Amino acid sequence: MAKKQGAKNKKKKKKRGGSKRRMTSEQTWAYNCVSEWVFLDHRSPHSPTDDFALPWNQPKDKLLFELHSHSIHSDGFLSPSNLVDRAHQNGVKVLSLTDHDTMSGIPEALEAANRFGIKIIPGVEISTMFSHGSQGRDSASDEPVHILAYYSSCGPAKLDQVDKFLSSIRDGRFLRAENMILKLNKLKLPLKWEQVAKIAGKGVAPGRLHVARAMVEAGHVENLKQAFSRYLYDGGPAYATGSEPLAEEAVQFICETGGVAVLAHPWALKDPIAVVRRLKEVGLHGIEAYRSDGKLAAYSDLADAYDLLKLGGSDFHGRGGKQESEVGSVGLPVLAVHEFLKVARPIWCRAIREILENYIKYPSETNLQLIMSFGKPKVCRGISPASCPGDFISRCLSFWLTNEERQNAEFEAIKLKLAAISVNQ
Repeated sequence: MAKKQGAKNKKKKKKRGGSKRRMTSEQTWAYNCVSEWVFLDHRSPHSPTDDFALPWNQPKDKLLFELHSHSIHSDGFLSPSNLVDRAHQNGVKVLSLTDHDTMSGIPEALEAANRFGIKIIPGVEISTMFSHGSQGRDSASDEPVHILAYYSSCGPAKLDQVDKFLSSIRDGRFLRAENMILKLNKLKLPLKWEQVAKIAGKGVAPGRLHVARAMVEAGHVENLKQAFSRYLYDGGPAYATGSEPLAEEAVQFICETGGVAVLAHPWALKDPIAVVRRLKEVGLHGIEAYRSDGKLAAYSDLADAYDLLKLGGSDFHGRGGKQESEVGSVGLPVLAVHEFLKVARPIWCRAIREILENYIKYPSETNLQLIMSFGKPKVCRGISPASCPGDFISRCLSFWLTNEERQNAEFEAIKLKLAAISVNQ
């Protein structure tokens, strides 16, 4: 009897633990393709890897992507450097900083990422409005919708246009915050603009979270959750809108500037199917379907129905508490990441090509600095971009593009033109 019981326990143990599940051939292929892109910065530009092999001496680490995070440049609590540090501690290999309506934190994030060996995808979360009415924009049927934009290692193809577009939204955020304060004052919950501005920080366009923090400090509410649930929720007594563009316009703009457009937190929308249907028509690439608590079947099915990428991220702000997901807590499957890169990389290649062709046409110090603000790899630190810009950019290409991408005829032509710039310098 004792022997039988022991055998039963052994079987149970084996069932619970067992050996680590092996990757399928499809997962292995996806892993190799993804890791080649992830670890471009970790090898010499002359390293003898083929296009789909693992980089030399690179162990089969878990490829953890964090595609939704915030810093003090919008409504986060950590600096970009500290955010990258925290992501590194949590095993993140690829991080996208997606601050609200600004990309100003990306350069600092890149500097920190070079220290920790993390790859940065320059990103932004754009505030928009979606109108459910049939007659265009109508405040009664308008709903806030956030669109995530993911750009190449060189940033947007038309950075000046992106800066102008985002700046207009940020200006509206200042007016919006002022209107929220006015509404709170009418509700006998006095707040001063100076309190909110101080919490937001110098030059940061304030959002609802900054107003909520000011309410907590003033003693009007016990915590942030209460501020939102009572006053600041969409359509709430102290809610206000800014000068957000229509969601359709934002998606089209992201596509025109070399980005990948993804609908953020669709579970927060009144009618996600209507939003997805219309945004797909204007170029939407994907939706968030993964959270720290796993894949959400309804949104995975919605993505399948409209042939969209399934992505996700923690939406980490660093405020702490049980309600917040930790940075790096969303385990995107390698197949989902592979599908993302299959869509993104051709878009990013075209953007990089456009940026470099613009530099070749107008080889100014300003244009060179724009390229370097997003795309200067750690390994190129010893080379002077100013004295030999063509050689410098050609070297950088080894860390922005895979072997296959660099061998494209158009990039070969660009390298020849860059070489001519170096000679003429």
